[in-house]
Amino acid sequence: MEMLRRSSVFAAEVMDVFDRSPTDKELVSQAKALCRDYIHSRLNRAGIGWTKPDHGLSALGGSALGDTSSVILWLGDELEYLRPNIYRNVAKQLNITVASESIVSDAFLAVAAEIFSTGVTWGKVVSLYAVAGALAVDCVRHGHPAMVHTIVDCMGEFVRKSLIPWLKRRGGWVDVTKCVINTDPSFRAHWLVSAASTCGQYLKAVVFYLLREK
Repeated sequence: MEMLRRSSVFAAEVMDVFDRSPTDKELVSQAKALCRDYIHSRLNRAGIGWTKPDHGLSALGGSALGDTSSVILWLGDELEYLRPNIYRNVAKQLNITVASESIVSDAFLAVAAEIFSTGVTWGKVVSLYAVAGALAVDCVRHGHPAMVHTIVDCMGEFVRKSLIPWLKRRGGWVDVTKCVINTDPSFRAHWLVSAASTCGQYLKAVVFYLLREK
């Protein structure tokens, strides 16, 4: 009887591990870690040195989060390849100075809100990371590397306020890996169509922000 009881307890513990969804705090911390990784990649690609803080992906989600970061970077490459001029010179497009923390924060959050105004998709999430990466490049190039931390914090704030329920329904950030694990050609076609649509949504967000500032 005791052995049966222990077996039942063990089974319940195992099921709890499999059923447990990431907490809000974990999802926000992971979003910020993924943002740091994305920005670091884009700064390296631009030939700009930046020391990434020691908030490693492995400490927040193990190899799974590292794989997630690789997928977001790859999808970001796809998005930027489709429309190379859209995710460059973001500060200039928004007509903002990158010397002000409040202006950078306000612009990023306003664009994020407009991008997701019609719903959430992984294409839009990747688009937001592409905006963060491009804006960070602008900030560092103009001599304001501290703004990188502002952008990362803004990403965490937006995820906390707007994306937590959506992420939880999908089991967390790892769900984005399905975008590349799926080998069905029609799925890739769907991603490309979604990505192209996302570019249009980003342009609309830029125009919305510019008009709001008038």
